[in-house]
Amino acid sequence: MNDRYEHLSRKSQEAKRGGHDAWAVQSTGEKVAVALVLNRVDWLAEIGYTIPEAIERSGAEWVTMIPQVARQLGEEE
Repeated sequence: MNDRYEHLSRKSQEAKRGGHDAWAVQSTGEKVAVALVLNRVDWLAEIGYTIPEAIERSGAEWVTMIPQVARQLGEEE
């Protein structure tokens, strides 16, 4: 795992535990990626992003990590 993976994982865990309030204080880029990890289309809509726009905003590196982080969070339940 690299630093970016760890960062996305940590931000996703924070939002999963803390809900909307924990997510709301993240940067726009973090919000977009974390909403994708957590499958929160409602959060994306709140900040004006569609799923395709969120994927584009996240960039190739984060997009490849999103499914891995989502699986990791699912396994931690």
